[in-house]
Amino acid sequence: MKVEKEVSLNHNTSPSKKDLGTDSLGVQKTMRLKHYLGDGSTMIATNTISGLVGMLTFFYTDKIGLAAGTVGTILLLSRIFDAFSDLVMGKLVDSTKSKHGKARPWILWMTLPTIIGIILLFTIPANASMMTKNIYAFLTVTLVTGIIYTAIVIPYSSLMALRTRSSEERGKMGITRAVFGYVIGMVIAIMLIPVSNMLGGDQRAWIIIGVVLGVISSIALFITFITSKEENTTASTEQAEAKVSFIESIKLLFKNKYFVIMLFVNFLMQMMYTLNGSTGVYYTKYILGNENLVGIMGGVGLIPVLVGFIAVGPMMKKFGLTKTVQIGFVIGIIATGLRCFMPYSFTAALVLGSLATFATIPMMSIGGVLFSNTIEYGEWKTGKRLVGMINSASSFGMKIGMGLGAAIIGWILAFGSYDGTLAVQPESAINSILLLTVYLPFALFLISYLILRKFDLDKKYPQIVKELDERRNSVTK
Repeated sequence: MKVEKEVSLNHNTSPSKKDLGTDSLGVQKTMRLKHYLGDGSTMIATNTISGLVGMLTFFYTDKIGLAAGTVGTILLLSRIFDAFSDLVMGKLVDSTKSKHGKARPWILWMTLPTIIGIILLFTIPANASMMTKNIYAFLTVTLVTGIIYTAIVIPYSSLMALRTRSSEERGKMGITRAVFGYVIGMVIAIMLIPVSNMLGGDQRAWIIIGVVLGVISSIALFITFITSKEENTTASTEQAEAKVSFIESIKLLFKNKYFVIMLFVNFLMQMMYTLNGSTGVYYTKYILGNENLVGIMGGVGLIPVLVGFIAVGPMMKKFGLTKTVQIGFVIGIIATGLRCFMPYSFTAALVLGSLATFATIPMMSIGGVLFSNTIEYGEWKTGKRLVGMINSASSFGMKIGMGLGAAIIGWILAFGSYDGTLAVQPESAINSILLLTVYLPFALFLISYLILRKFDLDKKYPQIVKELDERRNSVTK
């Protein structure tokens, strides 16, 4: 009876799954619209946290009075801890055994900590000594990013591979997740500064916003928990995941060339996302002279986002996963390259900045799918299926990229003698802001494109899935 159950799970022969048919590669589909929407909800929580953390540099320097260089160091150190905690979390996911599966329980367990953590980010004691403020900032950022965020994002990333083996469904999951994530990210980018100013512009205003966003994030996590399943789990896949030590897992990861490529690309793009999400307010305040313009730029930025999410599906079908991301990078190179010749132009910031935003959508939508597909390649190559570890290691690169991006913001501002208490910044600070908002994005797009040219897994993936099915079938017979 046990063998019959394994075969049934492996071939998805239940009537409800048969009704869904197979994808273009012949892999059984398992998801309906409600599953995509429920799965995407967690992006509200993850991108709320990342969006708020991205704005902490401005909050700390201009509302609390911390030194920019110190803030950069705090954010980097917290991200380093965060990155290493990802590896531990990946092993925990692979080891989790629950009636809800490996990944889903963690989504549920993090609902309450998420509310508490987000609020704590902004309750830094304003009248305390500078040392106390610095310690509080480090501890709360580390709690939110290194523990709470990690305990959400690693299981959530793993859920894509556990939910389905269909590249088509994974692609739709990626698009849905990106839409949810980008919408909440843009809401924060557009509304945070104007709304906080409407509420008084002080620390109390930021705490109120934190409470509201914390509650919404918690609800979003619970929605994902109740609408998700873990379908891609059989005795044979569990056997492939079993008895792999932490050290062996790390070694196996770096034998997976496609994982390594995606690790570096993700690292660079997370730096890009951090720069885009954290420096716009400096650009509008000191280059354009009005910090509230960040809301207008964010609003205009919704147009390429909408176009991007509409276009990425057809692009994926026509060009494939990797080519779609590469095309996005080429558009980004052109847009940011042209902007280097007109760094003070508001028109260029709107038009070319919109094109650069469009260029990030394919990677945002498909990057997680490309990572998930490397799981099958790793299993095919080594015989070991490392769902949690691959997702945790990818998150490791993401966190290091985010942390370095945040640190670079603080360090470059400090190098340019930026002082958040000054109404007018020195020329060196203006140049630092231009470096962060105009020139660095061009370099990041260019390097990411050159690295991704080595990723040719799309061509091999159907045959890899076929051979893995044959192996699993031989185990269950």
